[in-house]
Amino acid sequence: MGTWTPVVADDMETDTTASRHSGPRNWLRSVEWLIAAGLHPKANQTTLAVAQDLAKRMDYSTGHVRYDLEGTADRLDIHRSNVARHVKYLRQLGSLAWAQRGTRRNVRKALGLPGYAATATVYAAVIPAVYDHALGHRIVGDGYGARIVRDYRQMPDTRPSDTPVEPVDNALSGPVDNLAKRSLATPSLTSADEEKKVQMVGGVTTTATRPNKTATTPSSKIPAQAGSKKRVTVLGAAVTAAGMQLGDKLAKAIRSRVSWTRKATHDQLRWVCADMGEQQWTEDQAVRFAVETGHAHQAGYAWNPDRPHRLLAAELQAAAVRREQDQQVQEDLAQAVAWEDSTAYREAAARASLAALFAPQPAPEPERTDEDRLRARLDWNNWPEVAHHYADDPDDALDLYGVRLCTYAVRMDARTSTSATHI
Repeated sequence: MGTWTPVVADDMETDTTASRHSGPRNWLRSVEWLIAAGLHPKANQTTLAVAQDLAKRMDYSTGHVRYDLEGTADRLDIHRSNVARHVKYLRQLGSLAWAQRGTRRNVRKALGLPGYAATATVYAAVIPAVYDHALGHRIVGDGYGARIVRDYRQMPDTRPSDTPVEPVDNALSGPVDNLAKRSLATPSLTSADEEKKVQMVGGVTTTATRPNKTATTPSSKIPAQAGSKKRVTVLGAAVTAAGMQLGDKLAKAIRSRVSWTRKATHDQLRWVCADMGEQQWTEDQAVRFAVETGHAHQAGYAWNPDRPHRLLAAELQAAAVRREQDQQVQEDLAQAVAWEDSTAYREAAARASLAALFAPQPAPEPERTDEDRLRARLDWNNWPEVAHHYADDPDDALDLYGVRLCTYAVRMDARTSTSATHI
């Protein structure tokens, strides 16, 4: 993972941000990862709740969302200042950029309408480079217009045609360096023969029909069984009576407790669960796997797959690939030389020491004086800036502007926001 530093205010606009444009689903997934990684010391579950509220209201085609400070505070039942604070954390993480800054300019007058309504703040969903670097994504371009490359030749879209697509995050196709990254598109399975029931990857159909001799598997780890009489599971394991018996029990548990899987027949689910049976999974493990698969692909929420068993089979394959990669990483780490013992580390440490020795010392920031405070408290017409300052850092605002001016600014900001909401 690359080194992360908070994004400064000058880099929070769509034309200055280093983060790439995204849509709501992929954006929310990146926010969850950034918060879980602990990159921002103050981001927490409240930050995630604010991000989820923004994602629900985002436009799928543009990734833009109106700030709606009052509405967000009401929906989440938290104070307006807390909403503003956690939106600031999302900006500092590089997950939000201003598409339009809110002003007091009367937007109704510009439209030729009576009354007053301030210009709303509009945010754009963006994903910082530290997330793409950590997940091994291949990026083309830079800044707001950058795009992630996805290999659709290996990962065809299995969603129904009426499912909304996020064009802002999947604009490019072509070769990709890392095929293990997550996507709403699932790895392809062996083509199905609709007249003879569905054929599982590298295995046997739910009837006596064997796979086509020309069928291929998506992974070299799963052997093709063309013309073979040996019965194998989705992952290529030999079928046993005990495994199939337990798989039958697990299929019943999944069908009864996970509603979106019921479009598949029991026989189809039983073959997917054969691998779980060979690995001696419990019912809770199997149901939890199906539930987590649904959450990862929005199954049962944003779309209902026509062939749920294929989605489960693809996720079993992806999980097997991830386990192999994790095992390879562990083996590589076990054989690797410690960074502190490497020649590169010693050379880098020597350069850093020389740089620190000869680098000019930064001038300390001047301390705030009573004259600074006096000047700041003279202009009460500057209350919008005082209100924003108070929302970002209450203690510092009180020290600079004083209690009376801060109280006036917060009251005026609340009055203006209420008036704009009711118009």
